[in-house]
Amino acid sequence: MPRQAPKPFKPVSLSAVAVLDAVARRIRHGFDIMDATGLPSGTVYPILGRLERDGYVRSKWESHAVAQREKRPPRRYYEITAAGSRALAASVEHYRTLGERLGLVTRKPSAG
Repeated sequence: MPRQAPKPFKPVSLSAVAVLDAVARRIRHGFDIMDATGLPSGTVYPILGRLERDGYVRSKWESHAVAQREKRPPRRYYEITAAGSRALAASVEHYRTLGERLGLVTRKPSAG
């Protein structure tokens, strides 16, 4: 059977970069991710779902006992995967170079 060519890299959206970066910085549950990114729940939770589907983050629910002890609903905690770290780095680089090509980002003059 012929081997398929690897799929070309497709950067995640800028909003997904913000969410993935928050998770990479160990901001682990939805409300804290919303606070860190400034994005609303209607944006954050669908992005988290897509990132998990694509293998960039994984999640697990905390125990009901912990949530009950703290008198709140259980939280779903997210962590970045190795594939998510690679996608984050590649997406950040993509948008940085795109901004440079469009003249939206200027490089700081080097000292020396």
